[in-house]
Amino acid sequence: MSDSKSLDSPDRRNFLEMATGAVGAAGVAAAAWPFVQSMNPSSDVLAKGITEADLAPIPLGESHTVAWQGKPVFIVHRKPEVAAAMQASPGGKDPEPDQKRAKKPEWLVVVGVCTHLGCVPSRTEEGWLCPCHGSVYDNSGRIIQGPAPANLEVPLYHFVGNDKIVIGEA
Repeated sequence: MSDSKSLDSPDRRNFLEMATGAVGAAGVAAAAWPFVQSMNPSSDVLAKGITEADLAPIPLGESHTVAWQGKPVFIVHRKPEVAAAMQASPGGKDPEPDQKRAKKPEWLVVVGVCTHLGCVPSRTEEGWLCPCHGSVYDNSGRIIQGPAPANLEVPLYHFVGNDKIVIGEA
C-alpha cells in the first residue's frame, strides 16, 4: 500500500510536470535556433557593411567615389578656402553647420544619392548637380536649390590614421 501512495505523491507529480516542461522548452529552443540564426546577415552582406578608403591618392581639390552598401560615397579633399567658405555658410534649404557634416574640414564624406529621387549627382565646382531634376548641393553636400528635400547623407565613418577612413560601423 505504501508504494501506491508514493506513486500518487503530489511532490512527485510536480517534479515530473516541471521536468517534462523543461525538456519540452529545451526542445522548442533547439528546434527554433536554426530559424533564428537564418535571420542574421550573411558574411557577404556583413562584408559590404563597412568600406575602407585610402585618402592618400586623392589630390587637394579632387574627389573620389567608393561603394558602400551598394551606394556611391563621395570623398572630397577640400581646399582650405573651400572648407573655410563652407564653415562660414549656414547652408540652404536644410541648414546644417559644416562642422557637423565634416569631421575634418579638409575631408567631406557624403553618400552620393540625391535625396529627391535617388539619382547620382554630378560634381561641379560649386558642389553637386543632380541631372534629373536640377537639385544643387554646395561643397558641404547641403541642398541649396531644387526639389530635393534634404542634404546629402553623411554616413557613419571614422578616421584610421591620417590617410585612411572606415565607412560604416565596425
